[in-house]
Amino acid sequence: MSDDIFAKAIARLDNAARHADIHPETVNRLRHPKQFLEVSIPVRMDDGTQRVFTGFRCRHDDTRGPGKGGIRFHPNVSAAEVKALAFWMTCKCATVGIPMGGGKGGIIVDPHKLSKKELERLSRGYMRAVAHNVGPDVDVPAPDVYTNATIMAWMMDEYSTIVGKHSPAVITGKPVELGGSLGRGDATGRGGFYCLRELATRRNWNPADKTIAIQGFGNAGQHFAQLASQVGYKVTAISDSRGAIHDPAGLDIDQQIQTKTTTGRLANAGSTITNEALLELSVDILVPAALENVITESNAANIGASVVVELANGPTTAPADQILHNAGTLVIPDILANAGGVTVSYFEWAQNKSGYAWTLEEVHERLNTIMAREFNAVHDLMDTINTDMRTACYAHALNRLAKAHEVKGTAAMFAS
Repeated sequence: MSDDIFAKAIARLDNAARHADIHPETVNRLRHPKQFLEVSIPVRMDDGTQRVFTGFRCRHDDTRGPGKGGIRFHPNVSAAEVKALAFWMTCKCATVGIPMGGGKGGIIVDPHKLSKKELERLSRGYMRAVAHNVGPDVDVPAPDVYTNATIMAWMMDEYSTIVGKHSPAVITGKPVELGGSLGRGDATGRGGFYCLRELATRRNWNPADKTIAIQGFGNAGQHFAQLASQVGYKVTAISDSRGAIHDPAGLDIDQQIQTKTTTGRLANAGSTITNEALLELSVDILVPAALENVITESNAANIGASVVVELANGPTTAPADQILHNAGTLVIPDILANAGGVTVSYFEWAQNKSGYAWTLEEVHERLNTIMAREFNAVHDLMDTINTDMRTACYAHALNRLAKAHEVKGTAAMFAS
């Protein structure tokens, strides 16, 4: 992501603000993260040398509740990226109506070059560095790119040692045995599928008549594909970092998941195509579920799908958004389509705070209620203000954020 990513994120705020009942002071407040922290993390390596890693944590806004957002380990992590992702998390939490704000963190590192022992030292060192800026009632991290449940367990354990008490609610995405929530593993894909299901109901679709292409067959893409295929959708193309496969007759999704899980590769099926070609297939529904900025000004006009479900974060650039909207393509944006993940993370936090674990059925039912309610609210707003769904999502989020900010007073209240 480029250094101006935060500026581009704020540009979406400005565009949506024209369609929201929001005071200029609230817009101005949301332009500025509440807190941004840069830390140095010294780590003793296995060979005895010391390396110092740079880490970040941003709490963008906590007006509606504690910050919430992942921690990524990646060599391209930057301050601007972390700020932008924290802003998006503020909007995502407000979009689906959960009582949390936006946070994000990261470390500049290639975790694949570290041993397991070095990775644990780095993870615990990061938590020591940010411990006084996070907490169950302050800012609640979670996994993100190249972090996982084990890393969250190390961080939770380190935080508990620092504060002198067991504190599972400090972090989400933990192993179930340490307070993680059932249903977290498939939450992102499931939330996106629930959005598609609501759209199908509104448009009176027969799923058996619709085809889907999914770019990115990781966790979210796999679960989305499995749920869609179970109700009759024909998934004709999937991809991973090596390339894509395409079969107009439909792929055996269960077989593909099994092969990908056991071998790390897609099973041989249909024809081999590129990831770029997958995006331009003549399918009904396109699901970018991998990387950011894959639908751009250069290929947006070639997108063959009439619906795009963004399971990835930021897969569509702003110029491409406009091209798709002008072509009549409906984009279900990332801050709604992939919000199932943060919603079930909120469920995990709530369970940890209460000391009571929910059943898998309870998690699915509550997620369904939230995703269906908010999808339809955003779709109705989109129709009312006659704009694209992304702008409607941001306007929907800003309306909620405005109420929380403005009950504390605006200039009109304090004018003499």
